[in-house]
Amino acid sequence: MFDRISRLAAEVPPIAGFAGADALRTAIEEIARDHPDHTELRRIGSSRLGEPLWCLTVHGGPKHVVVVAAVHPNEPVGGLTSVHLAKLLTEDDGLREDLGCTWHIVPCVDPDGTRLNEPWFAPPLTFDSYGRAFYRPAPDEQVEWTFPFAYKGNFFDKVMPETVALMRLLDETKPMLLCALHNGEYGGVFYYLSDTTDELNRQLAALPESLGLPLHTGEGEAGFIEQIAPGVFRGFTAEEECDFMLELGLDPARRTGGASSGAYAARYGTAYLATEVPYWADARADDHTPLDISYAALLAERGKRTEETAKLLSGVLESVRPDLTVRSPFLRATEAFVPYLADAAESELARARLPENDRPAVVAEQFASTSGLQSARIRFGGMLLRALAAEIGIGNGTPAIRGGFARLDEIYRGWLAEAEMPQPIPLAKLVGVQLGAILSTTVALSG
Repeated sequence: MFDRISRLAAEVPPIAGFAGADALRTAIEEIARDHPDHTELRRIGSSRLGEPLWCLTVHGGPKHVVVVAAVHPNEPVGGLTSVHLAKLLTEDDGLREDLGCTWHIVPCVDPDGTRLNEPWFAPPLTFDSYGRAFYRPAPDEQVEWTFPFAYKGNFFDKVMPETVALMRLLDETKPMLLCALHNGEYGGVFYYLSDTTDELNRQLAALPESLGLPLHTGEGEAGFIEQIAPGVFRGFTAEEECDFMLELGLDPARRTGGASSGAYAARYGTAYLATEVPYWADARADDHTPLDISYAALLAERGKRTEETAKLLSGVLESVRPDLTVRSPFLRATEAFVPYLADAAESELARARLPENDRPAVVAEQFASTSGLQSARIRFGGMLLRALAAEIGIGNGTPAIRGGFARLDEIYRGWLAEAEMPQPIPLAKLVGVQLGAILSTTVALSG
């Protein structure tokens, strides 16, 4: 079966660009109209701005699989994958019957946030076009991380309408598998899994290799995340993040989000898969050549530079705060992520003092360090520029706001000039990896 899945992953046709919220809705409407015998298109909820949320159900067996895209609206690869998966399942009767599952596909669970990213969806994809039109919601406005949560005095119940819609879908279907479609920016492919096997790990590692893409085998996105196999990480929980912060002497109350979709679905014995694919590939993500620098020194340098970035963005924000009038999504996100950067810097500096990190670093870890800082600058600097541009756009161009914008814009240009600009990966390959991971995990769980 894996050979068949690899072939399907490799046969994804060329894709010109990302699909916005309207295009995704049109695509699944066409699929439902063309295949009425085994599909059902239904509204499962509404967004915060009142936009319908749609789910396409493809009937095929007693076990249920839920596939959700745009859980982070700055990650549009999943929308393309969800539509391709829906077409494949409806057009290939043999595949649908062999898998023996009923599929519930949500191609865009956050249309409001997706629309705020659509300006950079059109090719060519560059750091400049991407960063200046980038939007990632504040943690307490992310569908993926706004499920109810209570742990060691930390409490979250500000559940969004989009999250409620996904909760209802999970409550109704009690799926065997929940697939949250994510993507990163540059480096290699990696996965989060709640349950896995050695054979599945090998298959997931082979997928990007078969498409000429590197696997991310360096450190995880946070120091507490368990690596199960090369490129495969254990799906983590908000509880683990809180414990990690406590161990480092950080206050977990500064964490503003809730629990994850995977944690909520776990009550039904649901397995969780998140497939992370990059826009830009870099072979260093899978290079374990030792370096003449310790991992502790690498962490300390990253902590220092992250701290400098946080202070710079915070300084610009505070210099304009008295004149701000618009509580835009960009401002809310900036206000959340600048303290997050400060916490991340404090975490790295604390980890640098741990004895176990006094060992040689490898190239993959150095790349993760460099690319992580670059990502933070491009993302969060870009969103603060958008927040200030929004004020200027409504006529509130006070001297402080215009001055703050000009100062940050100059710094931002320097960050862009410093950044390495690799070649974008063909979108068909990214869709192929996500498609292959979904099908491989489904087969493994079906046993």
